Amino acid sequence: MTTNKDVIEVLNDLIRINNDRTAGYMRAAEDTKNVDIDLRTIFERMADDSRQNAIELTAQVGRLGGEPATGTTTTGKVYRAWMNVKDMFTGKDRHALLASCEYGEDAAQRAYEDALASDAPLATDVRQLITSQKSSLRNAHDMIKKYRDMHEITK
Repeated sequence: MTTNKDVIEVLNDLIRINNDRTAGYMRAAEDTKNVDIDLRTIFERMADDSRQNAIELTAQVGRLGGEPATGTTTTGKVYRAWMNVKDMFTGKDRHALLASCEYGEDAAQRAYEDALASDAPLATDVRQLITSQKSSLRNAHDMIKKYRDMHEITK
């Protein structure tokens, strides 16, 4: 039972992180300027991706007999970038907005790395799910970085 408890804890941490990411990108989408419709679309898609990640992780927690997390992180140690995202984005230009998102994506990568490196005995299918989600989030990170770098060049 302890084995499942440890795995459930790891999965619930990732659910919370994805919930944070969803909230962060939805606020970022709301705070984009009308001329930044491309960013709004990207941010909404990334929020949708995190919702899907959370659904997949929730199913795994349920399969293991656990209670899936429903909230966001409260400790502030992981994915802090999204905790007060509206304040971070208010009044910032496109470059600053993208830099803040990249910071959040870096935090997500660290959280997934921590999950994969944990002592919890992850079954192969769970490890594959986490690895797949981490890869998808890495692609999101790289896209945000590319947009940020492109904006830097055009300044």
